[in-house]
Amino acid sequence: MFLYPAVGFHFAVYFHGLLPTPIDVSFQSVTGLSVSVETESYKEGGENRYVHDIPTGLKFSTLTLKRGLKSIPSPLTKWCEGVYEDFKFKPLDLIVLLLDENHLPIHRWSVLHAYPIKYEIGEFNAETAGIVIQTLELKYKYFKSI
Repeated sequence: MFLYPAVGFHFAVYFHGLLPTPIDVSFQSVTGLSVSVETESYKEGGENRYVHDIPTGLKFSTLTLKRGLKSIPSPLTKWCEGVYEDFKFKPLDLIVLLLDENHLPIHRWSVLHAYPIKYEIGEFNAETAGIVIQTLELKYKYFKSI
């Protein structure tokens, strides 16, 4: 049995609390599963060769989901509309699944307490025959591998 690095083109996203539809699990790209350690610099008295960096917390990125614009409304779109039309925030948890060639999960990430902070419809351009891209940017508390 050979183990190969995972490929990043076969994945799905499931939102807890939204009716799972094929429209709302398929995306062109998912980015933002990223965390960094924030530090504070501390100068030690009498030591001028270096500065101590002390960890102070974690900073999680924003999650960006992109997909082709659909012609029918979906629960995910309605969830976003609740924010920018009514200013109603309903944080949801979601799971990002990386899938193998048999559509089975090979890795899972749980993203907790996510809510939309940006919703964008891509460019309309008569000079190209491109797909209109819908971009959803989510702020979340943290993610973990499950």
